[in-house]
Amino acid sequence: MTTTDSSHSRHQSDEHQLAQGLHDRHIRMIAIGGAIGVGLFLGSGKGIAFAGPALIGVYAVTGVFIFIVMRALGELLMYRPVIGSFAEYAREFLGPLYGFVTGWGYWLTWTVIGMAEITAAGIFVRYWFPAMPQYLTALIAIVAIMTLNLAKVGFFGEAEFWFASIKILTILALILGGAAVLIFDIGEAGRDGGVDNLWSHGGIAPHGMLAVLLAFQIVIFSYHGVELIGMTAAETKNREKVLPRAINSIPWRIGIFYVGTLIVLLSLFPWDQFSAGQSPFVKGFTHIGLPAAASIMNGVVLASALSSCSAGLFSNGRLLKKLAEDGVAPSRFKKTNSEHVPAAAIIASGLGMAIGVPVNALVPENAFSYITSIATIGAIWGWGVIVASHLAYRRRVARGEVRASSFRLPFATPLCWAVLIFLTFVTVLLAFDEGQRIALYALPFWALLLVGGYHLTTRRRTRPTSTNPIVPAMPS
Repeated sequence: MTTTDSSHSRHQSDEHQLAQGLHDRHIRMIAIGGAIGVGLFLGSGKGIAFAGPALIGVYAVTGVFIFIVMRALGELLMYRPVIGSFAEYAREFLGPLYGFVTGWGYWLTWTVIGMAEITAAGIFVRYWFPAMPQYLTALIAIVAIMTLNLAKVGFFGEAEFWFASIKILTILALILGGAAVLIFDIGEAGRDGGVDNLWSHGGIAPHGMLAVLLAFQIVIFSYHGVELIGMTAAETKNREKVLPRAINSIPWRIGIFYVGTLIVLLSLFPWDQFSAGQSPFVKGFTHIGLPAAASIMNGVVLASALSSCSAGLFSNGRLLKKLAEDGVAPSRFKKTNSEHVPAAAIIASGLGMAIGVPVNALVPENAFSYITSIATIGAIWGWGVIVASHLAYRRRVARGEVRASSFRLPFATPLCWAVLIFLTFVTVLLAFDEGQRIALYALPFWALLLVGGYHLTTRRRTRPTSTNPIVPAMPS
């Protein structure tokens, strides 16, 4: 290759690179907001009814494993910040099959979740506008989210900053308001509430240990999305300082936003006053005496659904770009626009989520349960791949084949194996819950689709491109 050709190739490569437009405050809020969503605001009601006050411990224990996963991911990000995050690490350290399955599997998972989120947005808006067609709200939502993601990455960062701020302020208001009511015996809530509610209504685990164990599946879905911070690494300014700081803040975030919230809620009310179909936050704010609590929480949950969908589209666009660069997706998705945004990949990913618009009226009532079950499997696979990639990375560091990261996970080998055992345990538990068992039924088809897609793609890439047969020379 000539110098001119090399320069031209480098220019083409630079032209389609992503811009580093995410600042410290964006990353902090994305890290916080990624782990706070509809799973907490709505799903925790089901968890409380299922496991009682023991759900607090389930969130805390799961949070410990999540932190290990995120420290392992942080070490990989500091070793080599890449587009595609753990899908790329799977390809590098576990092999191309794992990279393909992880990348496309994570893309499909967020596509399904995005379909659910825009459907949920239609349901939430009908709270205020009952005559509004659900499909129309879903269509408006996906168009707005696609438009946001096609702008400069800084606009996405700003939107997620404010979405996360709304969620954080809501949780802090509940914690501080509920604590004040309990400490100063304010109103009926103060007289009836107390920390003794945590154990005085059938005990901490009123339905027994099996119910507590089965609650881990519900909690896993609540934490899904915390790994999205890995997708921001390539577009983060000063990432050597920003990303470790954001990851190290995970324990106190879990302690405040999950454990703290549940302690306050379950102190205000006995656990048996919660149900799967009701947001605990609406009940908490109403009991404290906040006017229009239901309307306010409906807006917060709507913001959470839109935030989750937007973050998923952000992730899918970058992931599709990386898959195209690896040759396992159409090459047109490698390109970025003038704002260094992978526009074609975002549009294709958004259209995938938009399938939820025409099928909105056809979705059965239990579709959300099925979607969360399948998303749980997606989360378990993604987190398992992160720690498995980390173990393989550490072995290569020990052999001197790759450089050591500046952000290391202490006691990496035993902790990563503990996470893999925990994730396997949660997967087995899915078989004991009829509502979640659908995920295990879907797993073989999911695996067949992805593994079959890998082999089909590999065969196509290795097929000779020439259509002219090689004719042997005629003897002279």
